[in-house]
Amino acid sequence: MSTQAARTGPGALLLCRAAPGAVAPVAHLLRAPMRLTRAGDSWSVLVPDGRPWRDAAEPVDRVVTGWATALAVGAPWPVLALWWDGDHAGFTLASGFRRPVGFDWLASGVPAGEDEAMRTFAARLGLDPVLDVQALDRLTKPDPAADAPARLRGLLAVLARVGVALPPELTLGEPAGRLMEAVAHRSHGLPAGRQGRRETVTARHTVDHTRLGPWMPWAGGPRARALAFAQMAVGVPLLVRGLRQHAGGWTAAGVLLLAHGAMGLSYGLTLPSEWRPGRSALPPEWPLGEPGAFGEPVESADPGREGDR
Repeated sequence: MSTQAARTGPGALLLCRAAPGAVAPVAHLLRAPMRLTRAGDSWSVLVPDGRPWRDAAEPVDRVVTGWATALAVGAPWPVLALWWDGDHAGFTLASGFRRPVGFDWLASGVPAGEDEAMRTFAARLGLDPVLDVQALDRLTKPDPAADAPARLRGLLAVLARVGVALPPELTLGEPAGRLMEAVAHRSHGLPAGRQGRRETVTARHTVDHTRLGPWMPWAGGPRARALAFAQMAVGVPLLVRGLRQHAGGWTAAGVLLLAHGAMGLSYGLTLPSEWRPGRSALPPEWPLGEPGAFGEPVESADPGREGDR
């Protein structure tokens, strides 16, 4: 880190324990340019372009912690933020409404976090309490041969046991711009603005037929409304904290949660019941018979067509 990242700039990755089709609708609410691609069978990775810490001089760890917290509260899957700059590197795990947990190292690899955080991290991800925790404990001990990027690689080696497989083009320690370029040929950009109607509906159609469907804002059901109220309850203090501390990451997280919660409540009040997932098809003028937003076929909502696939 001290030799490479100090010369090239900070960077970060957001690992989400969900498929791209489930991550995209939530990630778009961050209103930050990112690229999204798979990182294993049940994981996805978001690669941000780094504008908040490059243009606004916000600390990269503060920005991605805010993003991870907002994403995890807005969806029923955990988010792991990996980050680095010229002085240190680390990670933050956000899961639901629980307090984020993380660990960091100095650029030379010297541990600067608390051992207990590693054990909490392992428990929340369902890692093996013996073998995996032992491997994580080694990352908290001094090792002159391991710098900060080596520590993060060691972390990913442990996470491989729960299905994390980072694309080989992504090199830990590289700046955000190079990471974006590295996955440009295999991923799909998430623009700062709104999605087009077609891309939004396709992604929603994919998510609606998973266990995440009842929790998504457009479902309009009791689970979606409960999550919307919870998001607004958490979003207000985060927004106040961000404004008081002039912290862009926490401010963005608060705004995201408030917007996501308000959207969920508005869907519950205005969406016609016949358009809700699981009740009938979406309006006929919204095409669904095309490949998904991530290069994957969209499954039919008609049970009678199961045999045609």
